[in-house]
Order: sequence, then structure tokens, then C-alpha cells
Amino acid sequence: MAIKKIGVLTSGGDAPGMNAAVRAVVRTALNRGLQVVGIYGGYDGLITGDIREMNLRSVANIINRGGTILGSARSPEFRTEEGMQKAIKQCLSHEIDGLVVIGGDGSFRGAQDMTRRGFPCIGIPGTIDNDISCCEHTIGYDTALNTCMELCDKLRDTMQSHGRCSVVEVMGRHAGYIALNVGIAIGATSILLPEIAFDFQKDVIDRMEEAKSTGKNDFIVVVAEGVGHAEEMAKQIQEITGIETRATILGHVQRGGTPTLFDRVLASRMGARAVELLIEGKSNRVVAEQVGRIVDFDIEQALSMKKTLDMDLYRMALEISM
Repeated sequence: MAIKKIGVLTSGGDAPGMNAAVRAVVRTALNRGLQVVGIYGGYDGLITGDIREMNLRSVANIINRGGTILGSARSPEFRTEEGMQKAIKQCLSHEIDGLVVIGGDGSFRGAQDMTRRGFPCIGIPGTIDNDISCCEHTIGYDTALNTCMELCDKLRDTMQSHGRCSVVEVMGRHAGYIALNVGIAIGATSILLPEIAFDFQKDVIDRMEEAKSTGKNDFIVVVAEGVGHAEEMAKQIQEITGIETRATILGHVQRGGTPTLFDRVLASRMGARAVELLIEGKSNRVVAEQVGRIVDFDIEQALSMKKTLDMDLYRMALEISM
């Protein structure tokens, strides 16, 4: 079946660069002679029919904006068979022939479910956690890294002025990619990741004491949210070492802000390729970036792949971050 009209939606947590991907999808499709509609509010909007025609001007001046102009929402109803059928019915009534879904692994499972019921979908990885296994860099990851680095640099100014310790919690419930790379970039004394078991005395207190013995008087401990309890850790550090310690939870500020050049270009390349895949008659695929190239995988294969932490990078961090 020839593709004549495609829909695009963003789902799950927002990530800087999602708008650049939406823009690329819309403009690539229009330039290939297709119609495009935007689905507002993620899968929820697909169920309720919040679907609007998009043209070149619909996506003007959004490449530099964080968040997503289409909006995003969790949709418990979409996980049910009834919700799924409502979504497909909306696609058919709006004469949508294929769907581009921008989001994380949960969003891809929704796309996979749609495809299994006969509706073509292509996924684009947009998540700051960088936890899509088939993809080296997901949309929003680079921006989040730079946001965290900048905020930690500002914190360090205060830590140095007062001789304090700061326990900084960054996003990454199951993935420590943000924590590891930000920790290296800011020279954190200790980096705690959900993938690696740690001993609080050995991996935090002893490292701080050793650094203090060489003349260091300010410290930053970077903690992935999957490790958690930044405030409790700060309290323990102060009680054990006597060093005034504060906890800073960066939270959702990591998801916002102007996307970096890297994320804008990556999102644009992925958005364009997603449209091409639909035109080629392909579906149930995830667009990905590997070694600078844009590639694609079957969604089921992509979801089954395991992404491992770079242990060489972690070992290097331990050596140079005192």
C-alpha cells in the first residue's frame, strides 16, 4: 500500500530535540508529496482524536525549542486492547497510513502493538537517559549532559568558596550514562551508578578523605537517581567527615532547554529517515545512530538488545577524579 498520509506523535518524557525531529518528519514528508498530521498529547491524543493537519509553517522556528510542541502524556488506556482499537480506529477515520512515534522504549512497545494489529509504525529514540540499546546517542542525551555539566560547574563555585561537599542527583533510574559522563566532565570525587554495586565507606568517604589529605577542600559526589537518596547521603557524609554537605537534585530541569547542535542534527537525520522507511513500505522499525551513521532495527530486536556501561570509562573516572 502506498503511503499518502502520515501522523507523528511524541510520547513519554520530553527530550530536547524532539521538536527538531517533528520538524524533519513534517518537512520531509511534505517534500515527498505526502500529507502530515500532528497527534497532540501522545497516545492519549491518538485515542481521543486530537489530530491536526500540519504544513511547512506548522513547524517553523521550533528547531531551537526544547520540549515538544505536540505535547506528551502517559496513556494507561492505550495499554488495553480497547484503547489500542480506539487508536487504530482514529487512524483509519483520519486516513493515516503510517505513524512516526518519537519517545523511549515504552513508546516503542506501543508502536510495536500497533504494527502487530496491522498499522505501520516507525520509532525514533527520544530520551535523555540514552538507554535505548540499539542507539549510541538518543535525542536529548547530549543536551542533558551539557545542562548537568553547566549546573554542576555553578555548584562547584559555591562548594569551593565555602569548602563544602555537594551530592548531586541526576536522572537515570536504571541507566548511569548521564551520571558517569557528567561526573568525569566536572571532576567529581565519587560517581555512583545503578549498574555498579558500591560500598559507601570505600567509594565515597574514603575517596573524600584521601583527596582531602592531598589538600582538596571541596567535593562533588554525582549520584544517578536509580541509586537515590541524595539527601540521606549528604547527611551521612557530613556526620562522618564533618564537612558541610548539601544535596542538590537537578530533577526535570535536565529535560528542558535549547537543544545542542548535536541533538538538532541527530534529530533531523532521524526524522527524515523515519519518513523514508514508511515510503519504502517498512514498518515496526526503530531508527538509530551507530558510529555516526543512521541505521534501523526491528523494534522487537531493538527492545531485546542490552546496553552495557563502558567499564573502561568508569575505571578511568576512578583514576582521574580524585
